Amino acid sequence: MKKIILLLALAFSAFLSQAQNAVTLKAGDKAPDFKLKNVDNKEVSFGTFKDAKGYIVVFTCNTCPYAIGYEQRIIDLDKKFRPQGYPVIAINPNDPEASKADTFAKMQDLAKDKKYPFPYLFDPGQKITDEYGAKRTPHIFIVSKTSKGNVLEYVGAIDNDPEGNKPEKVKYAEDVIASLKSGQKPAVTQTKEIGCTVKRKAKA
Repeated sequence: MKKIILLLALAFSAFLSQAQNAVTLKAGDKAPDFKLKNVDNKEVSFGTFKDAKGYIVVFTCNTCPYAIGYEQRIIDLDKKFRPQGYPVIAINPNDPEASKADTFAKMQDLAKDKKYPFPYLFDPGQKITDEYGAKRTPHIFIVSKTSKGNVLEYVGAIDNDPEGNKPEKVKYAEDVIASLKSGQKPAVTQTKEIGCTVKRKAKA
């Protein structure tokens, strides 16, 4: 029994260590590119959007109550800003072995059911999740396409209303893009991400 408890403690310690190792990127950092499989089985990268001025990268998932609560707001962000040059790119950061409802097949079902207008990408091995340092679902990274490459402008929450019941909310993501469109640097470049922790497979 003691041996089993020790093994469980070691596994949990490894899980915490892995989850904490990835450092979250911040405004001014280069935004790592990627080539990940979309729910339509096609690969998507920043280069997929030839005419984009920037990107709204959001790490989200099928299962987290916060991600579900923000789902329509993420759809609305894409519908509003993709025509203005800022498409949403959603990435599922959860390991499907740790979160059984976040398999690629389940992602396909959700995207079809909710009619996602944006790509919903699978991140095998959580490589891109770790490169960005995404910690929760949802966790948003707004990127500008510049002469120096893709640069992060904002990292954090979509707005200050995770429960979706504030009559007046601070729309962080929308305010950032409004600033960028007017040629200004955003007044707020980082907020605390709000959501469920990224689900990781424990490693012994």
